[in-house]
Amino acid sequence: MDTEPRRPIVWSIAGNDSGGGAGLSADQRAAEAFGAHLCPVVVAVTAQNSVGVTRVEPVAPDLLEAQLAALFDDMPPAAVKTGLLGSADNVVRVARWIDRLRAHDPRVALVVDPVLGASTGAAFADEAVLRAYVEWLLPRATIVTPNEREARRLAATSPADLAVSSLAAIAQGLRAAGAQAVAITGGDDHASHGLSLDWIDTGHASGWLALPRIDTPHSHGTGCTFATSAACALALGFVPADALVLAKMATTQALRHGHAAGQGAGPVAARAGFAGDPALLPCLSWGDEVISGRCGYSNDRDGLQVAAAQPDLGIYAIVDSAERVRQVVAAGVRTVQLRIKTPDAPDPAWHAALRDAVSESLAACRAVGATLVVNDHWRLAAELAAGDTRGLAVHLGQEDLLALGATGRADLAASGLPLGISSHSLWELARARTLAPWYVACGPVWPTLTKAMPWLPQGLDNLAWWVHMAGVPVVAIGGILEPEQLSQAARSGASGVCVVRGLGDDPALSLPLWQAALQAGRADARLPVPRLPHPSLQAATLH
Repeated sequence: MDTEPRRPIVWSIAGNDSGGGAGLSADQRAAEAFGAHLCPVVVAVTAQNSVGVTRVEPVAPDLLEAQLAALFDDMPPAAVKTGLLGSADNVVRVARWIDRLRAHDPRVALVVDPVLGASTGAAFADEAVLRAYVEWLLPRATIVTPNEREARRLAATSPADLAVSSLAAIAQGLRAAGAQAVAITGGDDHASHGLSLDWIDTGHASGWLALPRIDTPHSHGTGCTFATSAACALALGFVPADALVLAKMATTQALRHGHAAGQGAGPVAARAGFAGDPALLPCLSWGDEVISGRCGYSNDRDGLQVAAAQPDLGIYAIVDSAERVRQVVAAGVRTVQLRIKTPDAPDPAWHAALRDAVSESLAACRAVGATLVVNDHWRLAAELAAGDTRGLAVHLGQEDLLALGATGRADLAASGLPLGISSHSLWELARARTLAPWYVACGPVWPTLTKAMPWLPQGLDNLAWWVHMAGVPVVAIGGILEPEQLSQAARSGASGVCVVRGLGDDPALSLPLWQAALQAGRADARLPVPRLPHPSLQAATLH
């Protein structure tokens, strides 16, 4: 009996490249890298090699229809990717098939790679095709992945005519035309500090997605690889923002393995294993500001700048009062977060009480060599530190960091306070990395009732992936209620494990059990790192 999980099915409706570089050939390599089953639907046949395209011939409409109907009866897709479509009639035909597929399964995702021309200069789309893309495919697209030139042509065709606008404005315009998410692939067009930058705009995040630029002449099929990778990630259940992180990783690895096949640019070669290489995890900017430095990367394209000695945060307690801070540090906890949430209408008395709580907690921690982590109230922490950050750090969630704006984040960095950042998804991890955090928190590891959140449990598999990939210390958090759970989380190699309620009324009595569990977990065999993480957000149903 076959015990292997069934591979997600992805249809690629695209052109055949007789040179084996782009189109369906590149799509097949990308699908294999993700462990997806690709169904190649030939919509056009090209005569091309590594130096040029000599002929493009769309297949007969009835032949395209027959291919799609045959697949629908036996192998319906979780995602569809479109490439070269060849004519406006084909664009409309594909759009109607997307409607038919979604009537059968509303979850079917669509990635539109608007192949308007070849990298060698050949044009594949006239004005009628452009209008058909805007009118028929963009309103149905889960993600559209044009390069900058294609994005500007599409924008010029849209009612808003945003062709001369910034990439951020163009992406917003394409989303206004109906696309749920946009990735404008820039590659070398927007290289900064040796980085290859793509602008993404999704329902969860927008910004520059960055990795070190790969200096290679062999880049044929890069756009196809990126779009198919995004489709495969969507088919696996990832939301668009996370799917684009994985697509960036897979495409960068494919560029590393590009090779000569003729006299011109050779094909890129996507391979399995890309999601286990820490050097391929990108950074994501906090908006349109330029990513500074090299985003945690050394000059060696395969090397991350990681601290030689990562902090041992141990059992990381989270409490809500100065009295509780004193209890847990007296029991032996050496990392404690003071989490006091701001009420809807804080008055002067509340602010005074908060100041006293932070001041008293810091004194208690410094007295025993522990570290106090102040949740949210970083300006107060910086004021009380007065330049002396011994035993003091801050923790902020991503929504709060985003709300600070570029100026506020610069002020936070200038404070010198070590920063912990929450992360629940791939795009949040990518964005956290740009701030060079002291640690990132990964959670919820198990379901948690302490607060409502949209995130699915990470589980031990994602936790192990986070530790392996993050390039900074990782703290496990969420649903850790028993010492045995802490022991399992410690096997991931996490620098710290959060306990919120588990220390009970008497930390001096309970802490030895938790410490023994931590030591046992760290002494046990490390958890295996999965080939791919699993989704941590529920993908939306498409209509």
